[in-house]
Formats: sequence, structure tokens, C-alpha cells
Amino acid sequence: MESKRQQKFAGVIQKDLAEIFQREGMNFLPNMLVTITKVRMTPDLAIARVFLSFFNSQDSSLALNTIKAHASEIRYKLGARIKNQARIIPHLEFFVDDTSEYVERMDEIFDKISKEPRQPDSEE
Repeated sequence: MESKRQQKFAGVIQKDLAEIFQREGMNFLPNMLVTITKVRMTPDLAIARVFLSFFNSQDSSLALNTIKAHASEIRYKLGARIKNQARIIPHLEFFVDDTSEYVERMDEIFDKISKEPRQPDSEE
């Protein structure tokens, strides 16, 4: 369970990272939209676990590795934005948020189930 402090700081990190990816994301991943879906902070606020969703991407793992390769540059830009709000700039760990893929898979399963012929209720 995250504390209020962790949640508040995670919100600041998420907002600023979203702006960084919106303005400069094309430098890392051209023709791709990166969305920060969730940020989780460790209790000491030293590590931010950032969950990303990629749109217009064929290979999410390749996109994630590209982001990880630029992690120090992204952290530097984040530090320039939050230097007056935070004592330390957190280390960034990036993960793929596959929630949308999971939802799509579940929708396909439910569609398949709804199209199957129903068996009549047999009352004996």
C-alpha cells in the first residue's frame, strides 16, 4: 500500500515524464506514441517504476529497450523539471504495461463465447 506521499510524488513524476515523452519522444521512438500509464514509487522515493504503453508499435519489447537505453537522458530531463520539488531525482525503471493487450484478448474471448450457439436448457 502506497503512502499519500508516494502517490503524490508518483503523480508529479508521471505528469513530467508524460510532457517529456510528448515533446521529445519522437527523438527516441519516431512514429510512435508512448503513454505513461502508471508510476509506482518505492517508500524512500529513490526508485520510480514507470509503466509504459506503446501505440503504433509492432514490437513493444524493442521499444522498451530503446527507452531503457535513453534512461539516463530521460532522468536528466526529469531532474531539470523537478529539481525544486524533490531532494533526489529517482532512478527510473521502465516496464511495459500490457493491460490494453489483456483487455483486447478478453474481449476476443467474450466475443467468441457470445457467438457460440447456446445449448437449450434441459429441464428433466
